[in-house]
Amino acid sequence: MVKVADALREAAAELAETSETARLDAELLMAEALGTDRSSLLLSRMQDTVPAGFADLLARRSRGEPVAYILEHQEFYGREFLVSPEVLIPRPDSETVVDAALAREFSRVLDCGTGSGALLLSVLAERPEATGVGIDASLGALAVAAANAAKLGLAERAHMLSRNWREAGWTDGLGQFDLILANPPYVENSADLAPSVARFEPSQALFSGDEGLDDYRILIPGLRDLLTPGGVAIIEIGFSQQQPVTEIAEKEEFMVQLFVDLAKRPRALQLVDKRTI
Repeated sequence: MVKVADALREAAAELAETSETARLDAELLMAEALGTDRSSLLLSRMQDTVPAGFADLLARRSRGEPVAYILEHQEFYGREFLVSPEVLIPRPDSETVVDAALAREFSRVLDCGTGSGALLLSVLAERPEATGVGIDASLGALAVAAANAAKLGLAERAHMLSRNWREAGWTDGLGQFDLILANPPYVENSADLAPSVARFEPSQALFSGDEGLDDYRILIPGLRDLLTPGGVAIIEIGFSQQQPVTEIAEKEEFMVQLFVDLAKRPRALQLVDKRTI
């Protein structure tokens, strides 16, 4: 009978060809198979017999499937979010958007392209007096976001709606918000993405034209009607997109402020309508 410690060594060696976090991946998958957490695994389960389900989990990861999709959850801003291939996996870089939002006062929030709901639900969880709306073109994504709202006890304050900003009239009936969040698709169509992203994450949430700017050009002009006077929009950008997205926003008469991520790379832009200040 193979012990967990030996299986982890073998699994890490197998995953090293396709993952930069091979040992961590193996430990997370083993903990899942054992029905425990990683800390308990490392402290007290290393001499257990390997459970039967581990082989299937390892095979999925070996084929490149992201660990978050295999485990069906991902941590973001200190909370665990359900994820599926219907939504992008929340990344630590996106926490920059949450930090920027929480530096302001707000009572009503709109999240454009909510996906798993990670941005919207993170800010609502930190501000118990606030309410919000998450919109997405994907019904599958909205189902995941609604499940996360229920899981976090936020269903009464977070409402999910089907809207597509690529279609006329997408702002109708939404009302106004003093905070708008957005993490739109911003990857160039020709970008060479990691296989785990390109093969498994939803392409409609990734790609946005030859320059990765198509959705900014559509979304930003629509924000003005959705913002209360003095309200702000905080939009995630790719680390090389500060200048072109700033130009799009300034053309629409927004003042722009940059926020950088933990690696000091451009990560989010705050937009304020010049005509309301």
